[in-house]
Amino acid sequence: MTDHRRPHLDSLAVALLVGCCLLWGLQQIVAKATLPLMPPVMQAALRSAVAALLVWAWAAARGIPMFQRDGTLPGGVIAGVLFALEFICIYVGLGYTAASRLVVLLYLSPFVVAAGMPFIARSERLAALQVGGLVLGFVGVAIAFSEGLSANGSDPRRWIGDALAVSAAVLWGATTLAIRATRLSTAAPEKTLFYQLAISALVLGPVSLLWGESWPAQWTAGLWGSMFFQSVIVAFISYLVWFWLIRHYPATRLASFTFLTPLLGLMMGWVILGETITPQLLVALACVAAGIWLVNRKQG
Repeated sequence: MTDHRRPHLDSLAVALLVGCCLLWGLQQIVAKATLPLMPPVMQAALRSAVAALLVWAWAAARGIPMFQRDGTLPGGVIAGVLFALEFICIYVGLGYTAASRLVVLLYLSPFVVAAGMPFIARSERLAALQVGGLVLGFVGVAIAFSEGLSANGSDPRRWIGDALAVSAAVLWGATTLAIRATRLSTAAPEKTLFYQLAISALVLGPVSLLWGESWPAQWTAGLWGSMFFQSVIVAFISYLVWFWLIRHYPATRLASFTFLTPLLGLMMGWVILGETITPQLLVALACVAAGIWLVNRKQG
């Protein structure tokens, strides 16, 4: 892999993007399936801790300084705490709602970023089509959330999981905005990722203890496999691949591919967990995907 920027997405970028979207959609499915084996916040804490150590080792091997005084600590702490709160909402929310629903609602995040960026950079003011994309995305989320409130004979607590999913999406978007608004915007991607993972591990660990979560009595092959997937494959490898893509390809073209994640998550929730896909959820997914495309569509 060379270091120059490409003006367009080539076959390598498309293959890596589809792979990342597949992994991110599968992440929520695996986390939900692991809940009977390990409590939610403990899962998130262990995932962040292992991935943080791997990012630190990767940066050390590449000679990337991680601990010099460069003014990024305040932004790093903010991003790390927001990242921790996001994953508390995700992992706890999976106990109340279907993983396929959660992954659709989670993709409110691009709209939060699009709405907030004009307050950080005037050059990123929204055009009319982008505003339309925001509205369409919020309509999709409203459709999915209203279905959770009605429940229609399913778990009456599903709205709690849906609310946590929306909260996670807002926190995810806020994390991105915090990175863009602070000195982290000029830091090495590895350092930014390390801040998020390490500080979230330091927050999530005590929260898990305070909530009385207990360490698994037995580590089965399924639990080992789940934590390897969540920590190494998703939180370490796929996030580094994403940062590499952002560094070498146009960000707006990359962002337009993110609609694949809720689509793939929806399909895998149906195939792997046997979750029900309702017409309302399909309409919500279509609105979210179309909204993301409009928000990231090149203007002019």
